[in-house]
Amino acid sequence: MTMDERHVDDDEALLARLGYKQELARSWSGFSNFAISFSIISILAGCLTTYGAGIANGGPVSISWSWPIISLLILVIGFTMAELVSAMPTSGGIYYWASKLGGPAAGFFTGWLNLIGLFAVTASVAYGCATFFELTFDAWGWFDGFSLNRVFVLFLVILALISLVNIFSSHLLAIINNVSVWWHVVGAAFLVLVLVLVPDSHLSLSQVFTDRFNGSGWDGGSTGSLTYFFVIIPFGFILTQYTITGYDASVHLSEETQGAAKTAARAIWQSILYSAIGGYVLLLAITFAIPQVDGVPAYADIPAGGVAYVFDAALGSKWAGLLLLVSACAQLFCATACLTSTSRMMFAFSRDRAVPGSKLWSKVNAQKTPANAVICAALVAVVITLPALKSVNGIPTAFYAVTSVSVIGLYFSFAIPIYLRWRAGDSFQVGSWNNGSKYKWMNPLAVVEIVVVGLMLMLPTSPFGAPWRDEFDWASVNYAPIMTVGVLLLLAIWWGVSARNWFTGPVKTIDPAVVEVYED
Repeated sequence: MTMDERHVDDDEALLARLGYKQELARSWSGFSNFAISFSIISILAGCLTTYGAGIANGGPVSISWSWPIISLLILVIGFTMAELVSAMPTSGGIYYWASKLGGPAAGFFTGWLNLIGLFAVTASVAYGCATFFELTFDAWGWFDGFSLNRVFVLFLVILALISLVNIFSSHLLAIINNVSVWWHVVGAAFLVLVLVLVPDSHLSLSQVFTDRFNGSGWDGGSTGSLTYFFVIIPFGFILTQYTITGYDASVHLSEETQGAAKTAARAIWQSILYSAIGGYVLLLAITFAIPQVDGVPAYADIPAGGVAYVFDAALGSKWAGLLLLVSACAQLFCATACLTSTSRMMFAFSRDRAVPGSKLWSKVNAQKTPANAVICAALVAVVITLPALKSVNGIPTAFYAVTSVSVIGLYFSFAIPIYLRWRAGDSFQVGSWNNGSKYKWMNPLAVVEIVVVGLMLMLPTSPFGAPWRDEFDWASVNYAPIMTVGVLLLLAIWWGVSARNWFTGPVKTIDPAVVEVYED
């Protein structure tokens, strides 16, 4: 018996003890599992698509100080998740953990929050990718100005393309994600070198680490009030929290990964750590390259144009187009990985009959991929991104709302099993990778971070999005809280009226006699 065959036997045995038979092809290596989380985190996606939000809400200090602080807190969250996946490596791990530790209700709400977050992150990354391709072609003069309608068409094309790739082959996806890692590493290094070497001038160290800016419209643009420090800068946390998310992909692909109890656990915290370091270097390079107009840094000109403005003003259109193209291709890899993760979660949740039409979504094709779940996830991404067809001052505010929904849905779904594991204490049966007694402070800290940042991302980020203001405009509304609260309310009604009568948590798909064979 080869080492790989022994891994497969051990993995199938553990999966059988958790109640599931091996339906998906276990063809992913530990590196491939790391690669999908690293690809979804994608510093060339999140860092660049939400850079304008970071600068608008705090300025350079929101980049240079917030990123490392929030990254460290997210790494703690990653360690708590790694411990859980080592103990229970299943495709729907997040809600499976909650169900086993807190009962069917905890699993039901956790699963839906996770699925909603995954739908939103797929939509936001694919839309950001379309935007960057549009900006690339615009920088090279191929289009006559930026067009949101054209971005949406590109968005549809991208979703169709990544759907076909996801349906074709699980093994092909593993190869694509392996390539994606090196594209991100080399691509990010290339961007940093260009931003360091090509611009005629750079901001000073003092400007990058001490300059403040409030472009939110709140508090009269003040940068010295308590509102600035405790509200405006936290608005900018979306840059870090949105970028470093989606690493639950390592959980959702654990049933397709060899040696998942160890490799998936390592993949989670390693993808966070390496992305945090690489992302910080990239963000600092961009911030140092911010152009100055009449000796004054052009912070106010960045929010609408984002990094595209910085690239064009500091490097010229040819360099800008090239950097945007490198980033757009990275985001295409990221969008592909996001759809993979979403479809696996939908497959797993449907396998346990929690999604309407579950028989359809839990079905796998001849290539052992959940093709129907892939198509459904892509269609949902289209629907929830329709509001991005409208903009305010050139900014598709709905895009930032979708990113907020993805962060809130995903991280709140993480918080439930993290809290339940802490509540279980030493009675929790850990896996081969665990945090030892450190869970006693790690888990509460992780939950507090998630709740605080999640609540901040539900607030109106602009006066135009506040219903009580005279200048209120629906196009500026942060509909993240509307969608989050609305969905939770619908789920609560559904649970109370119907679901609690039939959803009993994970459904065993394997004969107990088979489990006994594995144990023997």
